[in-house]
Amino acid sequence: MRRRVRTGIVILVLFALLGGAGYVGWIMVKRSEPVALPEPTGNFQVGRRTFEWTDTPRRDPYADGPRKLSVWLWYPVAKETEGRHVEYAPGLWNGLHLKSPLSLFQGPFNTLQDRALDRVAIAPGRFPVVVLMPGMGLSAPMYASIAEDLASHGYLVAGVTPTYSANLTVLGGQAIQSKPEANPSNLGDSSEGSQKVGDHLVGIWAADARFAAGMVAKELPNSTETGIGTSYVGHSFGGAASLEACRLDERCAAAVDLDGSQFGEVVTKGVRAPLLLLGADNSCITSVCGPDAKNDADRDRALSLLKASTSTAWCATIPGSRHFNFTDYGVYYLAAPLRQYLPLGSVGPRHAITIQNGYISTFLANALYKTPAPGAPVCAS
Repeated sequence: MRRRVRTGIVILVLFALLGGAGYVGWIMVKRSEPVALPEPTGNFQVGRRTFEWTDTPRRDPYADGPRKLSVWLWYPVAKETEGRHVEYAPGLWNGLHLKSPLSLFQGPFNTLQDRALDRVAIAPGRFPVVVLMPGMGLSAPMYASIAEDLASHGYLVAGVTPTYSANLTVLGGQAIQSKPEANPSNLGDSSEGSQKVGDHLVGIWAADARFAAGMVAKELPNSTETGIGTSYVGHSFGGAASLEACRLDERCAAAVDLDGSQFGEVVTKGVRAPLLLLGADNSCITSVCGPDAKNDADRDRALSLLKASTSTAWCATIPGSRHFNFTDYGVYYLAAPLRQYLPLGSVGPRHAITIQNGYISTFLANALYKTPAPGAPVCAS
């Protein structure tokens, strides 16, 4: 009997090992298959350039010397333009790939096909500026799906990576990691200390956003539409920074907060420009908690923001979504158990990006050009 038990255990272990090896082999095949970013929905092709800009008068609060930023610019390109497609994460930016053993379950960036063309000419004409701010710890390149879609609709999209807050920034040919004081771990709780930290940090990010907006106009004076103000779009903490930047910018044309808890004086002073609050199913950032919300601490801040704001406000939730559905993680190849480990909801990941981009482009067209938007999700008062 004992021999039979031992034999049975050995057989079970062998089956488990063979099954595990087979699953890993299947993942290795799947992760090597090409994956493409979503096709932009606008009338333009898209180009991309990268810049490193120094805000000379402003001292970096986390390092000696002036504040330096990496900014990626996505822009409209005339149809039928030919050129080489960009790498999604070139050079040291490949460090954005997840590390640790879980990286096995994420597809490599060199199989991710980007739609943008590398440093081709900007389409004739003048285009409004949109500043795109990432979530805390993330970097601008991880929002190419949003940026390329906006650029295809005729916007100059400046993606800012806040230095020392992002887990990875590349400046001067060097990879720069985050610092704890610039990437605090307690922003997700509702404590008074967390609020103070966020209120301070959001001002730094808002200054980064406004600086980038001004630099686009200086870098591309013949392509920037000066008759329309800057729009600010951001995810997570970048959404809070976008709202605060809009409050401080007298020429702000619109602001978009993608599932970001609000911080800073904008919570009590509001914005004068139209705003869009787009939340996940388990979030309260629109002032109405989603069906899966477990913590309503954000509701009061959102209500205060909306009450103090003086222009049109849209509020909506993407059904089945979670926090990372607003990023390119919805495009990456992610195998189990990694997909379950990340905050991605039950909604189809590409479907979530399509809905998100539709909301943003429709909202900006309405805010900037007064394009009709029947059935717009006006925020509850």
